[in-house]
Amino acid sequence: MAMRSFFNEIKGLKVKDLPAYLKPMLTISKAKEVVGKGLDNYHKKYILTSSPDPLFHVCFGGMIFSYLVALPEERRHLAHQQHAKEHGGH
Repeated sequence: MAMRSFFNEIKGLKVKDLPAYLKPMLTISKAKEVVGKGLDNYHKKYILTSSPDPLFHVCFGGMIFSYLVALPEERRHLAHQQHAKEHGGH
């Protein structure tokens, strides 16, 4: 929903006016404000309602994180295995 409203806001702007419009939104203070608002909304939606969803978020987030951390090593292993197969290695 937020992306749709953002798109509708910038749809009427000219390309040369876009940087001046976006620059105030891309500051550290604005980023802190947006993150704080998101955390407050998350707390209100999940923590205060005693929902089990935060536990699921942590579990799935941990699985995704561990997969992404192991991915480069796995890709190197598969490339080495493919190289060995092509060149008759063991």
